[in-house]
Amino acid sequence: MKKTLLAVACCIASAAVSAAGGNINNGKALADKYACATCHGKDYNSPIDPSYPKLAGQHKDYLAHALVAYKRGDGPNGRNNPIMGGLVKPLSNKDIEDLAAYFHSLPGSMVIKR
Repeated sequence: MKKTLLAVACCIASAAVSAAGGNINNGKALADKYACATCHGKDYNSPIDPSYPKLAGQHKDYLAHALVAYKRGDGPNGRNNPIMGGLVKPLSNKDIEDLAAYFHSLPGSMVIKR
């Protein structure tokens, strides 16, 4: 009985952690649906303009924060970009988590010097 309860508790905890981390497969589907590669590059490491961010390998928290800021738009704690603003408006919080998880899971080309 104790082993069964422990197994159930582990499954529930595992599901909660993966849900909190975002669904990578759904994130990929959303990135394809919204054509993120058009501006950020096919590998999400080579944007068409050097001022556009590289998304691959970025921290999930940063990516989610940036998407929420674009969704807020111009004003306090928001980012003003008409293209990104229009693209993120229909995204739910779960969609944002999933996109952040997907981009975070990709190999990035950024280098951190220590």
